[in-house]
Amino acid sequence: MSRYDFVVVGGGCFGAWTAHELIRGGHKVLLVDSYGPAHARASSGGESRLIRAGYGPDALYTRWSLQSLQRWKELAERTRRSLFHRTGMLWLAGRDDAYIEQTRKTLNEVGVAHERFSRAELERRFAQIATNGIEWALWEPDSGVLMARQAIQALVAEAVTQGMQYRTVKIESPEECGRLKAIVSADGDSLVADHFVFACGAWLAKVFPDLLGRRIYPTQQEIFYFSPPPGDTDFQPPAMPAWFDFDALVYGAADLEGRGFKLSVDRHGPPIDPDASDRLPNAELLATARDYLARRFPKLRAAALNESRVCQYENTSNGDFIIDRHPQMENVLIVGGGSGHGFKHGPAVGDYVRRLLGGEAEPEPRFALAAKGTTQHRNVY
Repeated sequence: MSRYDFVVVGGGCFGAWTAHELIRGGHKVLLVDSYGPAHARASSGGESRLIRAGYGPDALYTRWSLQSLQRWKELAERTRRSLFHRTGMLWLAGRDDAYIEQTRKTLNEVGVAHERFSRAELERRFAQIATNGIEWALWEPDSGVLMARQAIQALVAEAVTQGMQYRTVKIESPEECGRLKAIVSADGDSLVADHFVFACGAWLAKVFPDLLGRRIYPTQQEIFYFSPPPGDTDFQPPAMPAWFDFDALVYGAADLEGRGFKLSVDRHGPPIDPDASDRLPNAELLATARDYLARRFPKLRAAALNESRVCQYENTSNGDFIIDRHPQMENVLIVGGGSGHGFKHGPAVGDYVRRLLGGEAEPEPRFALAAKGTTQHRNVY
């Protein structure tokens, strides 16, 4: 029977980066996932994810995003794959948009490159965007889009070459005890380790129902890819950036790798079971997306839908992550609550978890289980 220093449960962004960082620290690590790294049912399994530094007044997330972006670029360079597209990030702001104004101040304080566009400058730079209701825009030139599924699969493959072991296996919920000796797979195999990290996203609420059943809310989220007019390059980079219309809570990205122009509504959707729910798009939400598309991007008014994807958030009550020890199992760390914005921070999360487990980092109070309520009141976007 093999014994590991760490078993990491969950092959998505948080789990993969945690395992990767533990391997770099010289530990013996096993990574397990029920379906495979960045699989289609995972929150990390989509084609692309935005990476931006802006987070309102939240300088912690701004700094983590900058730290992570450098690591994503290094991964792309090592693996010789196009995992990051520097499209820039455009925040569309109404007249009294306090959140984006706070974002601008934080970027200035942290030292992140940015510009404030007037409405006239926005129209000059991005004529394909209708500016009705928009008074100004915030521009992050160094931000862009990560190729999510490809990046996580490349990361896991790299970690395996560095000595990490990986298995596709379903894990049974562990029984609460003072110290966990092993977790058991569905086929009865015991996985023995000194420490366990559960970073399994929306499955956390199923693995630890009593502890997390009312602290993590998996919701169905939908992404649409629309076809630009034939021969039109206005919706491809460098002409089209990643963008977020904060007032409308709609975001999207340029047409990358021929998939189509990406658009998603960032409001929390209905509850979803990550194992059992069919991934069928919602016709009403598609109609909402089309209506927004016609108003904000007139050239796409009649755009055909190339494809839609149903994924999921694993929301906490306020949008902050959970990175904390299990209160009844002293050698179990819970890492999750990506809440729709977590993917970009994967490298910083992995580094923080490694340092936390090694006694090199102080626990961040906002990531504590005790800081999470059972009523949703989102304040992190």
